[in-house]
Amino acid sequence: MPSDPDAAAHEPAPCSVDRRMGDTELSYYLPARSNGVNDMYLHIGFDAPRHLVQRPRVRLVWAILRMQHPLLSCSVAMHSYEDVRFVYTPPSTPQDALDDADNNLEYRPVTKDELIGDYLNGERTLSNQRLSYLIIADGTASLPTPPLTPRELNDARDTDPSHNYDLLICATHFLGDGMALHQFASEFFGLLASDKSLQDLEILLTQEWNRSCRLSSGKVLTLPVCLEDNLVPEPSNLRRAIGKVDFQLSQRKYIGGQAFPRKSQQPRRTIVATVSYDADRTKSVLKRCKEKGVSISAALFAICNIAWVRVGNGLLIFPTSMMYSALNLRPYFKISPPHSSYWFLAVGYFNVVLPNFIPRSIEPSSTFWHRARSAKVQSAQVAKNPMFVSRCRLMAEERSRRAQKWAKEDDERELGTYTPPAPAPTPAQPSKPPVPSAALIGLSLLGNLDGIYKHATFPAVKLHTLTTGSRQRSGGMLLFGYTFAGKLWVSFGYDENGFDKEVVETFWQNVLGAMDEFL
Repeated sequence: MPSDPDAAAHEPAPCSVDRRMGDTELSYYLPARSNGVNDMYLHIGFDAPRHLVQRPRVRLVWAILRMQHPLLSCSVAMHSYEDVRFVYTPPSTPQDALDDADNNLEYRPVTKDELIGDYLNGERTLSNQRLSYLIIADGTASLPTPPLTPRELNDARDTDPSHNYDLLICATHFLGDGMALHQFASEFFGLLASDKSLQDLEILLTQEWNRSCRLSSGKVLTLPVCLEDNLVPEPSNLRRAIGKVDFQLSQRKYIGGQAFPRKSQQPRRTIVATVSYDADRTKSVLKRCKEKGVSISAALFAICNIAWVRVGNGLLIFPTSMMYSALNLRPYFKISPPHSSYWFLAVGYFNVVLPNFIPRSIEPSSTFWHRARSAKVQSAQVAKNPMFVSRCRLMAEERSRRAQKWAKEDDERELGTYTPPAPAPTPAQPSKPPVPSAALIGLSLLGNLDGIYKHATFPAVKLHTLTTGSRQRSGGMLLFGYTFAGKLWVSFGYDENGFDKEVVETFWQNVLGAMDEFL
């Protein structure tokens, strides 16, 4: 393992607390070490009076929330590929908490596209010592940076009309997931746009420090536990053995093989194409889905399926295309957590498999809605399966093992010490060929985000735009679908240097065309 000081193991300070990463966290941490693969971002465009967005107020809110959710302020200590730890050193005073928040807050006079583009394609923003970061941008004017002490800024309400700002919340994916990001953003705006003065927020900062950080006799510092520790363990070795057999059988039924044609290796450059549908069009789409007995999430699986078949670039030897998506595992938790924070990683994965052809004898709309219902049924079968938790646990273990193996190989290649493993011995009996497992595309289906954002609780701020995603590996691709601010949004992020440009652009146009045709 390279002697990188940023990744080097270190002992926690006497007043620190640490915990070992679980399998799911480890599977995200190890690939992110070199270039921040999967580092998340949440961009929100909003209108607000200037006094609500001045630095002293923002850093107070940021400091309060960082103490409530300690993983945001952690560093990472890597002892080995199997033993990587979150290390949390609570601020020694309220002022230390404010300083820490200020050091992880930045104002930039850039546009929304520049803000997101720099995060996705520029130097990595996050690191082992910085797991979260906040950026506020105003592309129309330079943003002031007032002195650090909040009292030095007048908290008087200005009479200017609202101005447009862009917020970028940055966090590593091993720290949390999309649900944590959105819940956090709602709380952030709720506190930022509250009627509390700077002095009120300072009092709240001190109260939060006393509650969560101040050391006292008998007080035990805790961190949110990993996903696997939130799940009920298997009651016996027999039950675990049954789970392993079920997991292996379940993986064999997912037949993929369809994939976008790749280009020769070039530097990764992620672009994010986003469309939104106005409120009336969104209501019409949701009404039509409801009439057909499906959600917009299920419909988007069918949209991607039809769009790909119409590209006409699929391999005919593979009769189906497979897509994958993530599922929030918090509803499956049966153990009371030791910490109240929702900032932790809690996702499992599932696949949807649909035919890779369109029957000529059936109306395209009939085929589309049938496949949307099929996607709905497959998704429900996964979520309701009594073995689902066991499958998620075993998938996490498998992903962790792969991540550790690849991380070790990457480090050995960097040091020039890598030795390829010996070829596997030829089996005496010819084995069955493996089932093609390539997935066409990943879908992140976030549902109705207006159910998370409590817009009515911060009327002084109007949220109008939302884009989310992560730094991708070379050849990464992900499609997002969600409703926000009363609108339906579809966002397509991909590495434009990693795929055949014509095929990808045709697919995206087919997605938009199918949206208009069927929804």
